[in-house]
Amino acid sequence: MKSKISTKRFFPNALTILNMFLGFLSIIFIMKGKYFDAGLFILLAGLMDIFDGKIARSLGISSKFGVEFDSLADVVSFCVAPSLLVYNLYCENINYIVGAIFSFIPLIAGTVRLAKYNLDTDEDNPKSYFIGLSTPISTVTILSFMYFSIYVGGPSNYGDSSIGIILVCILGLLMLSPIHFPKVPLITFKSSVSNSMLLMILIVCTASLIIWKGFALFPICLGYIISNVLFWVFKIRPSNIQLKKRT
Repeated sequence: MKSKISTKRFFPNALTILNMFLGFLSIIFIMKGKYFDAGLFILLAGLMDIFDGKIARSLGISSKFGVEFDSLADVVSFCVAPSLLVYNLYCENINYIVGAIFSFIPLIAGTVRLAKYNLDTDEDNPKSYFIGLSTPISTVTILSFMYFSIYVGGPSNYGDSSIGIILVCILGLLMLSPIHFPKVPLITFKSSVSNSMLLMILIVCTASLIIWKGFALFPICLGYIISNVLFWVFKIRPSNIQLKKRT
């Protein structure tokens, strides 16, 4: 029995390790000035981050170790890597101390947000939403701004530095906020109505990305963030729907 469990745990843990490795590769590419490719590695790390937890839950092997290990991998891919990217792209033309402070925001806000998430996580009763913007979504939003700017202005245009810094500050505040942001839905229409609606939105967004690529990612990220902020402001709370554990 123990050997079967350890074999099952290999798959989600392998994805977590791959998440961390992809984040490490992105840092190397940032240091080489290959920002476009670095962003692709971070996006791939985000996919690994989505699937490692879902696979663990579907196999019934979620554990405190898995949560902590996943968070450590996220620190590399979605805290350290975006901070370095922000410093290189948007803080080079300002005082290096000021630039270091602004580029430190994804790292400090992200690590605090991950620590709070670990304290609030209940593996027996998982929520269908995050409290505060997740570190992967925050990082993807920064990347989407870069890709949108490249799509509009050409390969050497990574976006206006002032807008980039303002965006980073807003994302840092959202990561530490009490606002609810829905998680990636279960890939099934047999769950709750809200899950089915989120799945339909996810399918439409995925189709948009396939068709319009980098041009569509930034509007999708902004739409996700702004809509949930408005839901919170007008007290339209997502119900505390418990995710069904798949066994």
